[in-house]
Amino acid sequence: MNSPALTEDRIHLKLILVSGKTKEFQFDPSISAGDIAKYLFENWPQEWNEEAVSKADILRLIFHGRFLHSNVTLESLGLPRSKTVVMHLVSRENLPEPSSSDQELKNKGRDTRCCQCSACTIM
Repeated sequence: MNSPALTEDRIHLKLILVSGKTKEFQFDPSISAGDIAKYLFENWPQEWNEEAVSKADILRLIFHGRFLHSNVTLESLGLPRSKTVVMHLVSRENLPEPSSSDQELKNKGRDTRCCQCSACTIM
């Protein structure tokens, strides 16, 4: 399968499903995570048919170990243009509620990633 040609003004996402299947997409930096979910639902790749979902609202993007809320734009994440960024795509009804320890760490100014590495991998 050929990857789309990289363009300077787009954000290139390589999305990974829980099954391990991947596909690359290009999006405008101003698009939100919710709009990406809607686009993917409406243009579900044929090679992902076994993982098809019943509605766009349950598709969630994960970046650096964190679920992205639907109003977060790619641009607000500071993603580089013309380079490929990896995100996970999962189906989940609700986002997890922040735990009290997450809030305590935020109040102390510490990072709340799942680990202290610069990039997480979800298996």
